[in-house]
Amino acid sequence: MREVTATGQTIEQAVQLALQQLSSTEEDVEITVIEDGKKGFLGFGAKPAKVLVVKKKTLIEKAYDYLLNIVKSLDETADVNFELQGTKEQTFLFTVKGDKVALIIGKRGNTLNALQFLVQTFVNRHSKQLIHVVVDAENYRLKRKESLEILAKKTAQTVLKTRKAISLEPMPSFERKIIHHILTDMPNISTKSVGQDPHRQLIIDLKKPIKG
Repeated sequence: MREVTATGQTIEQAVQLALQQLSSTEEDVEITVIEDGKKGFLGFGAKPAKVLVVKKKTLIEKAYDYLLNIVKSLDETADVNFELQGTKEQTFLFTVKGDKVALIIGKRGNTLNALQFLVQTFVNRHSKQLIHVVVDAENYRLKRKESLEILAKKTAQTVLKTRKAISLEPMPSFERKIIHHILTDMPNISTKSVGQDPHRQLIIDLKKPIKG
């Protein structure tokens, strides 16, 4: 239940009754006075006060509306599910479904990454705390993570054999972090990012010997 119309002898009483039904506080709702109410005279002509109390949308609901509006322009059949994960460090997870999911994902996830960036920017503008945003479709994020892990290990083996550094294709920071994490404990292999987003690349190279 997102809204309640309530009556009471006074506006304050009507508001309190509505808040009880919504299990909310005044900070979390918008209040519209429909009728001020009248006390009447000698018991005649009295009218109760009437208010409309509507719950304000949470940030994740606002972000959902923002994302849904965009994906609908790409695919009219598209829909979005959302959930909140974590407590201290919160993550907004949005899952897109539709008949044209491949279009929404894009080549190597480029469109999906762009959607995620847009929603992350939207959330950052409306939140004082750090909130991570993940936009997924058809479990693409997990599949991409698995392919990046394979790429990281194969590339590292090639670097060890050829003794030459290899630059990977440009990718967003969260994908570079996946590869960096996989290779962190690999002997004799180092990783570093070069360039500016969105063309920033990860270079896999041999660890330079420490000069003593």
